[in-house]
Amino acid sequence: MKAQPSLAMPDIADAPFGLHSVGRTLSEANATLERFAWLGDQLAVAVWTRETREAETIYDRPGHHTLSCYLDGGYRTERQKLPGVYGAPSRLCALPGDHESRWWVRGHMHFMHLYFLPGHFTQRAIRELDQEPRELTLADRTYFEDERIAALCQTIAYEDWADPAALLRSNETAHEVLSLLLKSQGIRRPGAQVKGGLSVATRRRMRDYVDAHLGETMTLGELAEIACLSEYHFARMFRASFGQSPQAWIAAQRLERARALLRAGDLPLAKVAAECGYANASHFSHRFRDALGVAPNAYRQALQPQHG
Repeated sequence: MKAQPSLAMPDIADAPFGLHSVGRTLSEANATLERFAWLGDQLAVAVWTRETREAETIYDRPGHHTLSCYLDGGYRTERQKLPGVYGAPSRLCALPGDHESRWWVRGHMHFMHLYFLPGHFTQRAIRELDQEPRELTLADRTYFEDERIAALCQTIAYEDWADPAALLRSNETAHEVLSLLLKSQGIRRPGAQVKGGLSVATRRRMRDYVDAHLGETMTLGELAEIACLSEYHFARMFRASFGQSPQAWIAAQRLERARALLRAGDLPLAKVAAECGYANASHFSHRFRDALGVAPNAYRQALQPQHG
């Protein structure tokens, strides 16, 4: 997915995919938006502060998932259905896009929000949990503790998002947060009836085959033959199970492997391109820039501090 530019937005209400709902809710409840940025991949982050004697805050099906991490305060803030359970620094809340909640907010709060679409959360399910994206959703959790996720959220919150390298680091950190969140707070979608799609064995075979042949050209006919299906039925069933077309899935896996290779060391771009199935270094650089908004070398340089 093409990267969104960083925006120093004074009003989150102008943002797309439902962020206006959260922005309006918090703004009307005397919260102040300190900073907001797009991290790329349609991931967004905001840091808020609140000072109030007592106020009720209501969230009503915003449409996007939100991970909240308290940076400071929150000691007298509670969810109405959980009276007597209060916030504190490093405590986390996972709020699914279809959730509804009411809160009593009192005193000082300083917190960050990571906003992401349901697809961001579930698309990694096949690789990381060996489950289909349509089976899973984010659990609705209030004030849970996870030392690693909280530390990563704090890292994002205190990055200088106006700096392109810091923005790239924040994007990488956000993806790590979502991976950890999927493993710890991913639950089976209530009432999910998974029909159609590829069998579990065929889905695994497709995943493993694509991984093993990323450096090669793969055709729809070739993949359909492996699944013993016609191209038409294979394409439909692949999309049902993977949440993407075969072409989009392969493109995403190539990009993810390229990111991993760039993070890992100084492999020449021509080698990275070859291992990920791009025609040449120029083609790879063009595709990478289209997806992430920066050249591969700039991406690698931005992440070098993370590796000493």
